[in-house]
Amino acid sequence: MLVSIIIPSYNQGRFIRETIDSILAQDYRPIEVLVLDGASKDDTVDVLRSYGERPELQWWSEPDKGVVDAVNKGLARATGSIQAIQSSDDTFLPGAISMAVQAFADDPSLGLVYGDVEYIDAASQLTGRTTLPPFDLGEYAGKLTFIPQPSAFFTKAAADRAGGWRPEISYAADAEFYLRIATIANVRKLDALLGQYRYHEEQRDRIGGRISRDWEAAIRAWIEREQPSRELRRRAELGIHLTHAHYLTDAQWVRRTLELYRAIVVSPSVVMRNDFPRRELIPGRTPIWRFLSRVKQALLRW
Repeated sequence: MLVSIIIPSYNQGRFIRETIDSILAQDYRPIEVLVLDGASKDDTVDVLRSYGERPELQWWSEPDKGVVDAVNKGLARATGSIQAIQSSDDTFLPGAISMAVQAFADDPSLGLVYGDVEYIDAASQLTGRTTLPPFDLGEYAGKLTFIPQPSAFFTKAAADRAGGWRPEISYAADAEFYLRIATIANVRKLDALLGQYRYHEEQRDRIGGRISRDWEAAIRAWIEREQPSRELRRRAELGIHLTHAHYLTDAQWVRRTLELYRAIVVSPSVVMRNDFPRRELIPGRTPIWRFLSRVKQALLRW
């Protein structure tokens, strides 16, 4: 069973070798690795050339319209019955592909599987990990859980039915793609570490306002298209408010507090979750805390 790994890339020369090596070192075969590079201006192409004529690795370096365009080119070229999209700065952990393939073999109804991930920094030092619960569509739509891209695998059949990434919501394209697959096929969270997600200063997902904007657009379109149950619609509305609250800055504390209260109105029980930022419900907490912090620092200097 051929597994295709799609790697969209742009100016990630310092990380992409680690990404590719983590795939080529997997204990599963056959695989194909498709790198869609957007004409990088760093040493990415030199890194790709260094692999020589390795049949498992194919790469293209040409101008594109961004990560969504690159991913969709990869999906169009991938021939494996199982596929994954791996960022050019993230990695797979040993045995990841084998575990995913086995999960699909055990349950042919599955369209997508994923596992936990480790968090690493720019120097590949471990900084943490996830311990995600079993998949639940309501929890996912409500942004109470997530599917880490570095550990996600899906079937070609499910991807073909769902369609490619949507350019109009590029900052939430992966999450919305998984939502579409989860709407038409079963999803399972595997109790295993499958990948590593790297935090560093150049990442797209630091542009929080665009992420929350695109997620809301994706969810509104999904509700209109799928006409989910009342409960699922309520969860989706909750996810919109939680996403806005998560990505709003400290300078936007008024709106952030308001979004949290809106989340509680939609789903009152959310306030009891351990990961809900209850302290942010205090009006003015952020500027008050800043003021007290400055007073403390002044007293210490004095």
